[in-house]
Amino acid sequence: MKKTVIGAAIALLGALAVTPASAKETISVVGSNSASPLVEVFAETYMNKGEPVFIEIQAPGSSAGIRAAKDGSADLGISSRDLKEEEKSSDLKELVIARDGIAVVVNPNNEVQELSAEQITNIYKGDITNWKDVGGADKPIVAITRDTASGTRGAFEDIMTLKMEISGQKVSAISQRAQVANGNGALKVSVASNPYAIGYISLGTVDETVQALAIDGAAATVDNVKNGSYKVARPFLVLYKDGATSEETQQFLDWMVADEAQAIAGKKGYITVN
Repeated sequence: MKKTVIGAAIALLGALAVTPASAKETISVVGSNSASPLVEVFAETYMNKGEPVFIEIQAPGSSAGIRAAKDGSADLGISSRDLKEEEKSSDLKELVIARDGIAVVVNPNNEVQELSAEQITNIYKGDITNWKDVGGADKPIVAITRDTASGTRGAFEDIMTLKMEISGQKVSAISQRAQVANGNGALKVSVASNPYAIGYISLGTVDETVQALAIDGAAATVDNVKNGSYKVARPFLVLYKDGATSEETQQFLDWMVADEAQAIAGKKGYITVN
């Protein structure tokens, strides 16, 4: 009889363990390599609060995130650039969760500390190829860019006028001689390991391994992005289909722009939206 009671108790506990009340909803997030570190911190903090969700994040790039949100293959997409006209649709909603500067960075041993926007544009077009032409050493400039799916690259090209028109189509004007880095972290490592390299990364990820250049006299700081003097900046967007979000997903969206999450964004070096 005792064994029967114990067996029944174990069976009851097993049944309770798989009830819907204890199951966690998965929220799938796909998109920007630059915005994903902030969204990952948001997700970890939110889940640690005891919310009944598991947030799964993949970061193949902004373009992939926009597509995933539009076709419904992910609950949320993330982009680190504004959407192009052809990417917009009436049922695709955009939520700005933070803003971010794009820092143009060089190796800490590089004596150049400031460039004009025009000089940076000409470096990436391949018209300026030696550091001596911008006040540095007589050494070739190693320009490093991001892959074409990168939202950071898309925003950088738009801001720095690095687009040209060919047969009626706008294409990148970045020199084909520029090295391509797959990801924010990979680009930063490349610049940190080469004294003659130049690249661009999220302002929120700048650390002591690289030196952020002032542009047109304005230092790359959060305050200067806010006051408009540092103009190389872009939004971090979360995208979702109107009316298609679950209750838990909508609560996560609301939380990301509330005070707790925005305080985290500010501490991480991003520009808050409230």
